[in-house]
Amino acid sequence: MTMKTVFRKTNGLTDKPTHYCPGCTHGVIHRLVGEVLEEMDILEDTIGVASVGCSVLSYEYFNCDMTQSAHGRAPAVATGIKRVLPDRFVFTYQGDGDLASIGISEVIHAAARGEKITVIFVNNAIYGMTGGQMAPTTLIGQKTATTPYGRTESVQGLPIRVSEMIATLDGAAYIERVSSHDVPHIMKAKKAIRKAFETQKKGLGFSMIEVLSTCPTNWGLAPHESLDWVKDNMIPAYPLGVFKNKEEGIK
Repeated sequence: MTMKTVFRKTNGLTDKPTHYCPGCTHGVIHRLVGEVLEEMDILEDTIGVASVGCSVLSYEYFNCDMTQSAHGRAPAVATGIKRVLPDRFVFTYQGDGDLASIGISEVIHAAARGEKITVIFVNNAIYGMTGGQMAPTTLIGQKTATTPYGRTESVQGLPIRVSEMIATLDGAAYIERVSSHDVPHIMKAKKAIRKAFETQKKGLGFSMIEVLSTCPTNWGLAPHESLDWVKDNMIPAYPLGVFKNKEEGIK
């Protein structure tokens, strides 16, 4: 009897089991990045920078050269690597607590300088690893460990829309927001990630893909409920789409 292969794990990931909670889509996003690196045949030429947060151990999962940065400093580390090794593909993998809070200056200035790096920005609207505190991307009314009655505009202010902000900078070449809550959107996310790495390959400037993701543990939801929460709550607050495409004149 001949067996037909229906699925093969990408060589872009190692065989180490991930530590993520059930229903967390970090693993899905890892796979998309790994598949893109493999399909572009650039695994041997890629260097990733792991952030601090739930993705802190991503250096154990991506099957390419990886390094670890201090909290929020991944774009600065990636800048140094890319400038020393300009022929390499360099990317960061960061959550919203890391990128949009302590690391917001690093990503803004890397984009403003037009650094030829790619940022994978995973936005689940909460601090995951440290206990579910409010993040800069936490939604109005969303309950967290530090906003037990819900975030309010008058006390905590409004959420930051990172993609829209970064897209205003001249050095930004490709900025897109996608989602990981269902298969059609996951396939679109993969295309966006590939587009970002192709932007880097062409030397056009800074690229960033924001991926809306889940955190069922800190949201207090079942895995399937968290997927619906992304669709019903996060996407209305964080519209999907391309916010900057220098190659096609989209600003």
